[in-house]
Amino acid sequence: MPKIDALKEIIAKKKEKILLAKQAMPEEQLKIIIAGLPPTRPFLETLSRPRQICLIAEVKKSSPSRGVIRQDFSLPEIARAYSEAGAQAISVVTEEDYFSGNISYIKEIKNLAAAPVLRKDFILEAYQIFESRYFGADAVLLIADLLTKDKLQELTRIADSLGLDYLVEVHDEKELKKVLSLELPAIGINNRNLHTLEADFKITEKLFPLIPKGKIVVVESGIKSHQDVLFLKVLGVNAVLIGEAFMSAPDIRSKVEEIMGW
Repeated sequence: MPKIDALKEIIAKKKEKILLAKQAMPEEQLKIIIAGLPPTRPFLETLSRPRQICLIAEVKKSSPSRGVIRQDFSLPEIARAYSEAGAQAISVVTEEDYFSGNISYIKEIKNLAAAPVLRKDFILEAYQIFESRYFGADAVLLIADLLTKDKLQELTRIADSLGLDYLVEVHDEKELKKVLSLELPAIGINNRNLHTLEADFKITEKLFPLIPKGKIVVVESGIKSHQDVLFLKVLGVNAVLIGEAFMSAPDIRSKVEEIMGW
């Protein structure tokens, strides 16, 4: 039996969801409303602190690799725990079918916490950038594996025009090369292979030295202990994005403090 490519399934579903969203709220309508919105919170600026490793704490109910991670999924409780623990930013997974997310969670989290919010989803086209701004995101995740160089340029240009920050995620050298040619301010290294869903910390060890100094670097996936965070801090990483370790903990705040060493 051939292995199922998880990403292909997710993307097929995501394309259907984008069509439905466009019918419910056309792009032109989004643009009109966006024009009157207050400014975004500074996401990347929050993560660039010398000699300090920052935390992007993730809100995620389930995942294809783990199934349901948090049964008692209370946004006010999660937001309060992350705020009290001192997370510099919050990532909200908004993909519905495989991660039990919802784009409305962004506004809810922003009403409950002062930190900037990253929308984490499978962003494929311009409509989703406008949609992210409309729903209150301060930044968006862009996955290099899903987007051509031209499409990345188009989406980052639109994000810039809307005051949205962006984190462009890579998993291998080919993707990193594509992203570095665009001279973007921040790069995410995802230790998880989105096709097989396996996480490997060696990805960071291999890719980090290839990233020029001066870029904001965020490491995602597979970070489970304070030792992991210390290793990344010594390496020179700016921030870690952690979700499952917190979402599966009975006491979120104490788990944040334990892993981050705060």
